[in-house]
Amino acid sequence: MATHFHQGNSGGLFFCTATCWDWLPLIEATQLFDHLYEWMALMHEKGCRMTCYVLMPNHIHFMLFVPEGMTINSILANMKRFAAYEVVKRLRTSGSSDLLVRLADQVSLAASGSHKHRVWRVSSDIKLCYSPWFVQQKIGYIHGNPVRGKWMLADDASLYPHSSAAFYMEGKEDKNVQLVHVSEVNFRASTSTT
Repeated sequence: MATHFHQGNSGGLFFCTATCWDWLPLIEATQLFDHLYEWMALMHEKGCRMTCYVLMPNHIHFMLFVPEGMTINSILANMKRFAAYEVVKRLRTSGSSDLLVRLADQVSLAASGSHKHRVWRVSSDIKLCYSPWFVQQKIGYIHGNPVRGKWMLADDASLYPHSSAAFYMEGKEDKNVQLVHVSEVNFRASTSTT
């Protein structure tokens, strides 16, 4: 897992994963989907291109094309920071004090800084997409998430509503995200897979 590794600012297509703290289903518990779609729209306005994604109950996977001059590390860090504020706000609104206490208990006093709640795992998985094979493998992995393992959130990947699977499998326009097919972006060739 490529954690705590700065990817630089030369742009490219990146596969990213962000996971809720302790694998808690915070995205589902707070219905954070709308907030994450708003973030994706903001990224599009800033020149990034979402090529595929899946929003799971406790983690997200996506492939994002980042133009030169922007860093995927700061993009992902800002997404996690503002999504954490939103999660805490929604938990307070819904009266989920048990979850708020659990998230607050995870913040060590020595390393807390301004953090009062630990919503996301500190590290994230960020990988530069370096070959067509790697890109296709990650698209399959992303779209297969809701229909395998313990999840089984849909009978068919294209039926899961918080995924770009129907866009790729059936050519359906995504009503939540302005997607760009991965074939329409150039990704930086690199031998680095960290």
